[in-house]
Amino acid sequence: MRHLLNTLFVTSEDIYLSLDGENVIANRNKEAIARYPLHTLCAILTFSYAGASPALMGACATRGIALSFCTPRGKFLARVTGESNGNVLLRRMQYRIADDPMQSCRIARAMVFGKVHNARWSIERTKRDHSLRVDAQRLGAISVQLKALLPQIISETCLESLRGLEGVGASAYFSVFDQMILGDKDTFSFPSRSKRPPRDPVNAMLSFAYSLLAQDCASALESVGLDSYVGFLHRDRPGRSSLALDCMEELRPCIADRFVLSCINNRIFKATDFLYRESGGVYLQENARRTFLQRWQERKKEVITHPFLGEKIPWGLVPYLQALLLSRLLRDDLDEYPPFLWK
Repeated sequence: MRHLLNTLFVTSEDIYLSLDGENVIANRNKEAIARYPLHTLCAILTFSYAGASPALMGACATRGIALSFCTPRGKFLARVTGESNGNVLLRRMQYRIADDPMQSCRIARAMVFGKVHNARWSIERTKRDHSLRVDAQRLGAISVQLKALLPQIISETCLESLRGLEGVGASAYFSVFDQMILGDKDTFSFPSRSKRPPRDPVNAMLSFAYSLLAQDCASALESVGLDSYVGFLHRDRPGRSSLALDCMEELRPCIADRFVLSCINNRIFKATDFLYRESGGVYLQENARRTFLQRWQERKKEVITHPFLGEKIPWGLVPYLQALLLSRLLRDDLDEYPPFLWK
């Protein structure tokens, strides 16, 4: 359990939450192991199957404390609300900003800045750790190119131009992605980014990781009361969770891409783990998907220090904290959205 941004995160699967006076009680095997005053909380987010007592649900609804339930894997299930839903004000602000291109660009450019910054540091990490096995000069040149894009991104006021800069950064980054692959180049070569369908094993793994990350971001946004379908960088499209795609941009290089590189370089997967279709699409086999999901869940438990909050947290909470920070911005509690800047 972690108490961050006035939000109680319950990450243990066997914790049952109950009410005792003005306190929320965390119980394990019918024994109270922790106690938190309700007046110090603005939200509770639980990843436990055990659930919460009706009394606590009622108390949270009465006090306007958002109580959200997710599966241990992070899939959003439900949120407790009272007679009036305070999220309506948050969502109305989200919709107003989404309809204003300049305000949308103000938030989107911070997310794109985070993406390009994290892509650069992914390259720098490979160059630092494997300097004798990679073309350090080429990686260094792309790193310098990405660094030069950052001032342009943060000063951009036009969404279309911002999308252009994001495209330039992504193209440069993926031009050296193959350099960061160190194992079994016969199977795991990366000529270019391909999707719908992915054309090789690396793209198959990237696409699968991106879909998992998008689900995590959508769950995080719904848990804090935001509409995951109304974005700022990605515009509205039926059936597309545009804001989740926005929020995952800054997390792609440090969460999804590094995870895929780790799986390849540690030889977790082999050529027989992929299904090659006549259409040219390449996909993970069923057993390989299970291995991928298991490793993904293990990665989410690894602890890092959040660069903005300075708190030690598991990787799996990063989308939820970024969603909280975004909601704080929309409520005018923050002047700017702080992207997740990894090193």
